[in-house]
Amino acid sequence: MAETVLQVSGIHRRFGSVRAVDDVSFSLARGGALGIVGESGSGKTTTARIVVGLEGADAGRVLVRGHERTGRARGRAARLARAREVQMVFQDPFLSLDPRVCVEAALREALRLHFPGADHSRRLAELLDQVGLGDRARDALPRQLSGGQRQRVAIARALAVEPAILVLDEAVAALDVSVQAQILNLLADIRAETGVGYLFITHDLGVVRCVTDDVIVMRQGRIVESGSTDQVLSEPQHPYTRLLLDSVPRPGWDPRAIVAARRALQQTPLLEHRTQPIGDQK
Repeated sequence: MAETVLQVSGIHRRFGSVRAVDDVSFSLARGGALGIVGESGSGKTTTARIVVGLEGADAGRVLVRGHERTGRARGRAARLARAREVQMVFQDPFLSLDPRVCVEAALREALRLHFPGADHSRRLAELLDQVGLGDRARDALPRQLSGGQRQRVAIARALAVEPAILVLDEAVAALDVSVQAQILNLLADIRAETGVGYLFITHDLGVVRCVTDDVIVMRQGRIVESGSTDQVLSEPQHPYTRLLLDSVPRPGWDPRAIVAARRALQQTPLLEHRTQPIGDQK
C-alpha cells in the first residue's frame, strides 16, 4: 500500500448558520489523485482551503505526512515548512500571478524563499522544462502569455517547493477544451514523474474521469458518495451523483428534466454517505 500523505478526519466549518463543511473525512495516498466534485456551494472549495491552510476548521483534523495542520503555524520557519507540504493552483492564473513580475522572477522568488542560499539556475530550467515552457517564456510577463501558458507558470511555481500535495481548484475551468487537455496531460506526466499527490476540486465530471483515481461527491457540505472514480461515475448510488451525471449535456439532453429532478432532490432530506471500496493507489 502506498504511503498516506493526507488524512482528513471529521472536519467542520460554519459560516454563521450555514454548514459549509459538515463532518468530512478522506485520505490521499502518495502519487494518488482524488477528485472532490459538487455544484457551487457544496463545500468542496472550503474543504480545499482548509487542507491548504487558507481557512481554519471549527473541528476535525488535517494531517500531512503525519504532521498536524489544523492549528496555526507559529514562526516563519514553521509557516514555510507547512507551505512546502501543500501547494495550491487556482482557477484563474492571471489573478494568481503578479502582472509586474516576469516568469523567471516569479519562480526564483519561490525558490529563494524556501531554499535560501542556493544557486537556483538549474532548478529554474528544470521547472520550465517540466511544464513545457522552456527558455522562451523566461522574460515574459503574464499579460504576454496565453491562458494555458499562465497556468503552466502557476503549476511550475507550485512545484518549485517540491510539495507532497498539489491542490487544484478548478485549475482548468477557465481554459479552452483543447488547452484543458494539454494541461491535464501535463499534470498526469508530472504525477508519474514526481509522485506528488493531487486533490482536484471541480464541477467537471469529464476532468474527474480523466485524471483521478478516486472521487468524493459533496452536497450541502457533506460527502454523499465516495469510491473509485470508475465505479462512482459508472454505477452511482446516490441520487445527487446521478443528477450530476444527468446534467452533462449530450444528444437528447433535456434541461427541463434536470430542473425538475433538482427540485425533487432539494425537497428530500440529505441522505447518508454511501461509500464504495477504494482500490490501491499507485
